[in-house]
Amino acid sequence: MAHRRFEGKEHAASYLKYRVSPPQELITEILGFLEKMKGRPFDLAVDVGCGSGQGTVLLAPHFTHVVGTDISPAQLEVALANSSAPNISYRQCPAEELPFADGGADLVTSMTAAHWFNRPRFLQEADRLLRPRGCLALISYTLDMDLEYGQHSHTLTDICQQFYKILLPFRSAHLGTTTVPLYKQMYDSCPYPDKEWHECLRVRRPMPLNGYIGMVETFSSFRALLKQDPVEAHRLSQEFRNRLLSVMGESSPETEITVVVKYFYWLACKPAAACSGATKQQYPQTRVFT
Repeated sequence: MAHRRFEGKEHAASYLKYRVSPPQELITEILGFLEKMKGRPFDLAVDVGCGSGQGTVLLAPHFTHVVGTDISPAQLEVALANSSAPNISYRQCPAEELPFADGGADLVTSMTAAHWFNRPRFLQEADRLLRPRGCLALISYTLDMDLEYGQHSHTLTDICQQFYKILLPFRSAHLGTTTVPLYKQMYDSCPYPDKEWHECLRVRRPMPLNGYIGMVETFSSFRALLKQDPVEAHRLSQEFRNRLLSVMGESSPETEITVVVKYFYWLACKPAAACSGATKQQYPQTRVFT
C-alpha cells in the first residue's frame, strides 16, 4: 500500500467490531456482473486490503477459493480468528505486489481500501491477476452518513456533519474532503470497455448509538486526532455522544438508531484479449495465514 493505516491490534479489533460490512445487495450486484461477463462457476476471488475480513467472508459461498490480502499482520490475525469457512485464506502483502499467478483470478475486489493504494500500480496488478473476462470491483462509502431516529433525524444528521468538520483538519491530505474523485480517477483510467460506475446505493443499518460512535472512532481522521491529543479526542467523542442523546431525549447510548450508509462502486470486466500489456514480475516472499 502507498499509505499504511489501521495496523495496531486495538484498532484492528475495533475495525471488526464497529466497521460496517458491505451490504448483501452489493455483493449480489458484483456477482451478477461477473456472471453476466464470464459465467459460472467462479474459482478464485482476491479481496485486496481486506482488513478484518468482513467483506471477504461474504464471498466465500460463491467461489471455490477466496483469499484476503492486507499489509497489516494485526488485521489479518483478527480476520483469521473470525473466519471459519474452509475455502478462505489470508496473505500479508502490499496491494501493489500480490503473490498470485498471472491470469488466475475471476474477481479482484477491494472494499473501502483502494483509496490508500498506489492506484496506478494496483490497477496494473489487478489486470495481471485477472483472467480474460474476469472482473474488478472497487467499493467504498462516503462519510456523510445520515442518522434516523423518529422526528429528530435531520438534527442528528446536522450534528454528525459538524463533528465531521471538526475532524476534517486531521484527515489525510491524500484523501481530500471525499474519496469519490479518487475512485472516479481509477474508473476513468481503466481501459476496459465493459465497465460501470454506480454513484450511490443507500443502505439503512440499525445499530446502537454506541456502535455508530465506535465506527466514527475508527475513521483515520479521528485516529490521527487520538494520536496527537488523546484527551481532546475522548472529550470530543463524549461531547458528540451527549449531544446526540440530548436531541434524541434518551440517556442510554445503547439506544438503537438507523444509520444510512451511502455506498459508491465501480465494476469492470477484463476483455478476452488483454489490453494493458502487463508483464510478468517476480514478487517477494510473503507470510501466509491458513
